[in-house]
Amino acid sequence: MKKAIYLLALVGAVLTGCDPLDDINNEIDALPAAANVGEFEYTLTDEDYENFNLGFGNFDSEEQAKDSIPSLLSELYPLYGQNSSVLVNYNLYIGNAEGVSDYTNSDIYELTNSDYASTGSDAFGFYPNVNATSEIPDVLATQISAPTEGQIVLAKYDQYTETPTVGLASIVEYNFVGSFEGWTSVEESGADAVWTSESGYVQGNGFFNGTQNSNVEWLVSPTVDLAGEDNLKFQITQELDFAGDTSLIKILVSTDYSGDVLTATWDEITLANPATGDMASSEDYDFSAYDGQQINIAFKYTSIADDPLTPTEDEGDAARWRIQDLAIKTLGATGETNSKGEYFIYTSGSWEAVENIYYLSSADFDSMGTGSGQPGQYDNFSSSVSPDNYLPTFLELNFPYGQEEEELFVIYDYYSSSTGAQIRGNLYTFTNGMWNAHESTIETSLKFGFDNGAWVPDNTIRVTLTGTEFSYIISEYGTTPGFEEPVASLNQYSNFDRRSSDPAYWSEDMLKTVFIDLLENVLAPGAEDEQKYVLSYAIYDGSSGVEQMAFIKLNGEWDINPEG
Repeated sequence: MKKAIYLLALVGAVLTGCDPLDDINNEIDALPAAANVGEFEYTLTDEDYENFNLGFGNFDSEEQAKDSIPSLLSELYPLYGQNSSVLVNYNLYIGNAEGVSDYTNSDIYELTNSDYASTGSDAFGFYPNVNATSEIPDVLATQISAPTEGQIVLAKYDQYTETPTVGLASIVEYNFVGSFEGWTSVEESGADAVWTSESGYVQGNGFFNGTQNSNVEWLVSPTVDLAGEDNLKFQITQELDFAGDTSLIKILVSTDYSGDVLTATWDEITLANPATGDMASSEDYDFSAYDGQQINIAFKYTSIADDPLTPTEDEGDAARWRIQDLAIKTLGATGETNSKGEYFIYTSGSWEAVENIYYLSSADFDSMGTGSGQPGQYDNFSSSVSPDNYLPTFLELNFPYGQEEEELFVIYDYYSSSTGAQIRGNLYTFTNGMWNAHESTIETSLKFGFDNGAWVPDNTIRVTLTGTEFSYIISEYGTTPGFEEPVASLNQYSNFDRRSSDPAYWSEDMLKTVFIDLLENVLAPGAEDEQKYVLSYAIYDGSSGVEQMAFIKLNGEWDINPEG
């Protein structure tokens, strides 16, 4: 019937098109029949995991795989019917090495300017000659109240790579690489999610589904406390593309915002170096009007839809606004820094550095390449920049003198398109002269069968009987009463005679008898309960053909599978 349906559709195409009828017939013949049976093997791709909202590139459990995969198979094999099957290869998470989660889920403390000053650095990071490991315990003792025995903290800090010079230095920074940094989107009008977090910036965009749409949506910062600060400057790194009216995007500041963008008073920042079609930093804008105050900063994005009355004219305006970072600065020390981290544990009343653990610094990421698609581009790994492709070489270069069976926890920043910025890690063991990662995932397989209109998990094994199985039947049943002539015919023609009027006739019961014997003694002698088999075999019923018989093992016995 399906060919007939397609034929009606294609004949309609003949009336309006100019394809030759021969071409149409060829297309029809190439289409699978409605009840087409297929057997396939498919390996999930990175894109498949992303579509499942699995930024890790694996399933957490077999049940999760069973629930997710059928929808994909419906898209991949829409024209295959009952008894079709697909063997799907996928990655299954079996767990990190013991102890990794203690570090990836630990508390985090980021040192502040006053913390650095308290250690004598008087800057916005440790000076190059300062041993941060010896200074940080005193900082944690001051800043973390009521620590608990065994509490683990990742202390994140900056360390100058050379003696800093006096100049403008950031006191507030928002780096929007893979994170909103605590900013909140507020929709004033429109139905679209305008502001999104991307791998290298936040983005405002009102262009959806090929059209420009009307939206007004804000992105509002957390409250910024500038108490005690003066002579402030403001700088933003941004890019603006496809803009008609640039006044539709605004950078605003409020000193009275209390949760409602429409009732607050907002001042607009007008930059001498506004956003253009290239990602670039603005000038250091005079921000002294906000010295010592508490403020909120907002990015207000407005887009205008195309006029539906004149669809051929481009009358809408939906720019793409990308913001990479923002900083509020004052006079201070500046210089190149390395963003680092160290782990400390609270034990017996004091903070102590944790041994045999290494947190990748920004300089470490840069050493692996800073170009597009390399770890140093955003100082993190991701599903497209796998740590497995870089860390073995990194460890070989930086920890070349590992001792046999020595262990090292390696912890790093990771960006997932589905869940954002994360901290991940793994345990590496030095064996046979190399650092080897603990395997937290394995590649495994699940079989799915098409049953009653849907793809369902299926353990069915499909076997086409050949000479090996025929030889067993001939040797075991050649002299069995009632089987002599059918077996002789099988031996001569390598098929089962299904003509009921012929002395060589194989009845359903006879086939069932020899096939169960095959399953018990040849094909699956150790099969567990609920294992399924579909046996295909050549027959002769006046012409050559193929039949199938389905079996299932229940309560230790093989029998016909009524659902097969």
